[in-house]
Amino acid sequence: MTLKTGLGASALVALAGLTPTAGIAQGEVNIYSSRHYDTDERLYSDFEDATGITINRIEGNADELIARMQAEGRNSPADILLTVDTSRLERAKDAGVLQPIESAVLEARVPGYLQDAENEWFGFSQRSRIIFYDKQDVTEPPATYQDLADPKYKGQVCIRSGTNAYMQTLLAALVEHMGEEAARDWAAGVVANFARDPQGGDTDQLRGIVSGECDVVLSNTYYFARAIRTEVDGLSDSRDMIGWVFPNQDGTGAHMNLSGGGVAAHAPNKENAIKFLEYLASDQAQKYFSAGNDEYPAVPGVGLSPSVAELGFFKPDDVNLSAVAKQIPTAQKIFNEVGWK
Repeated sequence: MTLKTGLGASALVALAGLTPTAGIAQGEVNIYSSRHYDTDERLYSDFEDATGITINRIEGNADELIARMQAEGRNSPADILLTVDTSRLERAKDAGVLQPIESAVLEARVPGYLQDAENEWFGFSQRSRIIFYDKQDVTEPPATYQDLADPKYKGQVCIRSGTNAYMQTLLAALVEHMGEEAARDWAAGVVANFARDPQGGDTDQLRGIVSGECDVVLSNTYYFARAIRTEVDGLSDSRDMIGWVFPNQDGTGAHMNLSGGGVAAHAPNKENAIKFLEYLASDQAQKYFSAGNDEYPAVPGVGLSPSVAELGFFKPDDVNLSAVAKQIPTAQKIFNEVGWK
């Protein structure tokens, strides 16, 4: 796991000596984050400027951070855990490293379906997991997630591993909507349509269209929006050949992946932690999520950046993500049963 400083010399000194006693000092908040985006620096610096609260930050893999918080127990200096995807937020809750909080600001600004039922985590930005396709080779792209299992797409579909958190959450949402048996049939049908064994990340799936290896892929929107906003090798120069579909617009809507966080179970600076989460729900921070990382804001009414807006407007799936999280073990079982590597 790598260590990265927060902002400025004061944060560097504080992080270097991050101990249980250091974490209790007034005017600080200690963040464990698995978000790895340079554009988030503006979120941290603006919060520090606005509040005078110094941010100390440790970055690493989500599972490693959760395990670290468990090992540290009551001596943990962590005030906040930030991570990506509902599955990891629920994993942290199940591990006992988060605590329920009360915040009128978060309750008012974050839609209920983007909150944990016990208020142990809240969503602050979203990415839609949608279908991309080769416009030259695919004249009738899939209109729904269910269509990905249609035999007419045999040998055309490229998709990520069943161990990937994004895929686990998508299948968990399908279990919630369709039931376990129908979701298993769907997963088996998609496996039968693979163009190749699952490999790589979302950008690799999109590059597979450019290379001609894949005709239909699933990816989170922000990977493609990033190629609109800035240069992405092997993708930006060829993005005109790629079309996209927001699935299930006549039904449940397009699946949304979540980025969010919660207050650590033994947070020594709980009040400051809640202030930081409330800041993430502010209009200012919500605009940064879209402009800086090509994500969709979680708070309704916040404007989109041009790169995100270019993808178009759509109906999102507003299924309760706390309910979806409870289906993740079932989703993983299904992936194993149908041979989804």
